[in-house]
Amino acid sequence: MSLALCADVGSTYTKVVVVDLDGGAVVAAADHPTTAGTDVLHGLDAAAAATGVVVPPSSWYVCSSAGGGLRLAVVGYESLVTAQAGHRVGLSAGARVVHVSAGPLGSLAALRSARPDVVLLVGGTDGGDAAVLEHNARRLARARWRVPVVLAGNAAVRDELAGVLRSAGVPVTATDNVLPRIGVLEPGPARAAIRDVFLSHVIGGKGLSRGRRFPSLVRAATPDAVLTGVEVLADYLGGDLLVVDVGGATTDVYSVLTPDGRTDDVAGTMWRSRTVEGDLGMRWSAPDVINAALAERLLVGPTGADGPAVRAGQVGTRGSGTAGQAGLTGHAGMRGSGAGTDGQAGLTGHAGTRGSGAGTDGQAGLTGHAGTPGPDPGTDGPAGNLGPVGTHGSEVAAMGPGRSALRFGVDTPEAARNAAGRSDVDAEFAVLEAAAAARAATPGFVPSDDAERAIDRRIAALAATIAVRRHARGPAGRAGRDLRDARLLVGSGGVLRHATPGEAKEVLDAVLTDFAGGWAVPRAATPVIDVSYVLAAAGLLAADHPNAARALLDRHLRGA
Repeated sequence: MSLALCADVGSTYTKVVVVDLDGGAVVAAADHPTTAGTDVLHGLDAAAAATGVVVPPSSWYVCSSAGGGLRLAVVGYESLVTAQAGHRVGLSAGARVVHVSAGPLGSLAALRSARPDVVLLVGGTDGGDAAVLEHNARRLARARWRVPVVLAGNAAVRDELAGVLRSAGVPVTATDNVLPRIGVLEPGPARAAIRDVFLSHVIGGKGLSRGRRFPSLVRAATPDAVLTGVEVLADYLGGDLLVVDVGGATTDVYSVLTPDGRTDDVAGTMWRSRTVEGDLGMRWSAPDVINAALAERLLVGPTGADGPAVRAGQVGTRGSGTAGQAGLTGHAGMRGSGAGTDGQAGLTGHAGTRGSGAGTDGQAGLTGHAGTPGPDPGTDGPAGNLGPVGTHGSEVAAMGPGRSALRFGVDTPEAARNAAGRSDVDAEFAVLEAAAAARAATPGFVPSDDAERAIDRRIAALAATIAVRRHARGPAGRAGRDLRDARLLVGSGGVLRHATPGEAKEVLDAVLTDFAGGWAVPRAATPVIDVSYVLAAAGLLAADHPNAARALLDRHLRGA
C-alpha cells in the first residue's frame, strides 16, 4: 500500500489524514492543537504520531494558514476594474487581502500599516494605458520596498518595470496580466506566482518553526489547497459546486460555476472563486456574526420604546402605532400569531411593519428601514414569504433559515437569566449575544453539553447563510454569483465535523432554504460534510497524484 500524509496546519488545530494512494481511502486521521506559541512542528508531529501510521517524510504534503496565513495587498489602476480583478485573484490564491488601493500611489503609510506578506501589482489591459502601473512600480522602487511583489499588469511594460524594481532591490516576480482584456480575467499565472512567493519568501519568515524542515514540507496556503480540491471535485463531477467552510475567525465560501460566455463584468468573472468573510466566525468574530444577522434580518434584537436595538451604527426608524408585541422579521416574514390593536402588526418583508392606527412611539424598523402600514388599522400586516417568522406573546417561531436558538434546544441557566422578562424573540437574541461574547473572549472554548453545542450550530447556521448571501450577491454595485444550479453543497469546519449527520445537515439546510431575499442560492443541491478533511488533502495531492485525489473525493464526498 502506497501512503501519503496530508496535513493542514491551521491557526487553532493541526489536522492530519493518511491517504491510500491506490484506492483513495482515508487510512487514519488525527488532530492536535497547533503549537504556534513554540514550534508548529511539535503539533504537526504529534498529530502525525496519533494516526498510528508511519509515513516517510518524502510523502508528507502540508498546507498552512497558521500565523495569519498569507497577507496580500493589491495595488491597481481603477477600483472597479484592475484593482477588483486583483482582489479576486488574490482570494483565489488563498490570500487574506489586507489592503486594496487604486490609482497612483502617494504615501505608502497605509500600505505599510497593512503589513502584507506579498504585494500584487496590477494595472492596465495588455497594450492599454500603462501610466499608473509605471508610476506605482517606480514609487515602490524609490521607496526601496522590501516586501515581495508579484507584477501582473500590462504586458507592454511588464519586463521593463520588473527590471526597475529589481535594480532597486525589490524582490519581484513578473507574470501574465490578470486582466489582459476588459472582461477577461486570467487568474492562473498570478495565482501560481503568489503561491511560489508564499512558499519561497513567506512561510519561512513567520517565526512558526525553527530551521528549514517546516517550510520544506509546506506545499500551499490552506485556502489555496482547498480551492484546488474544490476544482478537482467540480471537474470530476461536472456542473456547479459550492463549499462553505465555517472557521473560528472567518467563513470561506468557494464556488465553481459553468462558464456561460458573459462578459458584462468589466473586471472579469471568476468561474472558480473564493470569498472570505472576516467578520463571520465561530470564536474570534462570533459577536460580529450576531451583528451581521441583525443587519440581514435573520435575528431580531431587543425591543423597547424606540423599537429593536440597532447594531453597527445603523439607525432604526420609528413607526406611528402604539408600541406593542410586533412580529418582527428578517428578509421576509410571516405574520404574528394573532390580530392586535394599535400597532400590533405582523411585520413583513424588508421593512419592519406596523399597524396604521394612530398612537405613540411604535416599534422601530430595523437597520433604517421605514415601517410600512398594514392594510387595516390595528390588524396583522400581510405575510411575507418563506422567511423568518414573527412572534406574538410567548409563541416561538423559526428565525429565518434553520431554527431559532430556542428551537435548537438552548436552555442554559445563563440563557435563562439573560432572557428573563423578555419576549421569545428577545430571548434568542439574549442567548446568542451572551454566548458569542463568551466565545470571542475564550477562543479555545469547547462545548461541553447539548445546549452549548446547539448554540454553536445556530451561530454556524447564521454565519454560513450570511456568507453565501454575500458570495451570491457580490459587493455593493458589483455582479454577484448565480449559485442556483449548484449540484452539491459541501460543509466544512469543526462545528460541522463534530455534529451528528442530522445536526450538520440542519445547519446546511439553513443555506439551502434561504429564499427570502431573492438571492441566487442553490435550488436543489445535495448537502454533504467534509468530515475527513479531504478537500484540502485532495488539493495537496492533485499535482503529484491526480488519480488518488479524484478517488479520495469520490469516496468521501460524492458518495457521502
